[in-house]
Amino acid sequence: MTQPVPAEVEALLTGDPVAAHLATCVDDRPHAAPVWFRYEPAEGDDRPVIEVMTTGRKLANVRENPRVALSIQESDAGHPEWTVTVRGTATVVADDAETERANRRINERYGADPDDWSDNTLVRVAVGSASHRTY
Repeated sequence: MTQPVPAEVEALLTGDPVAAHLATCVDDRPHAAPVWFRYEPAEGDDRPVIEVMTTGRKLANVRENPRVALSIQESDAGHPEWTVTVRGTATVVADDAETERANRRINERYGADPDDWSDNTLVRVAVGSASHRTY
């Protein structure tokens, strides 16, 4: 299997915590909204995964159309330093224990209380491709 995420992109996705914009689309109506995320590198033949906790329109859209994209950017005073675009297939996770663990991992990454946003739903994005640009 071809590595969908180059090592330099993995370093950006696991570095300083920055927000991503999750893009979904249903009925030809695109929707993009910010999310916190956690990147999990591939193990063996598995694809890398991005975990997000979400609700509302994003979650409803993912349930209807699992094809998503994430746009992630680091900037300094509005000037981009790097951008990453990830495309993949989202899965809504119905397991309460998995959801709790993922929520805690994401909150830890961003310095939030472990139980913040515990009512949100876990979505895992199996990464199909990733591209990046540095400025």
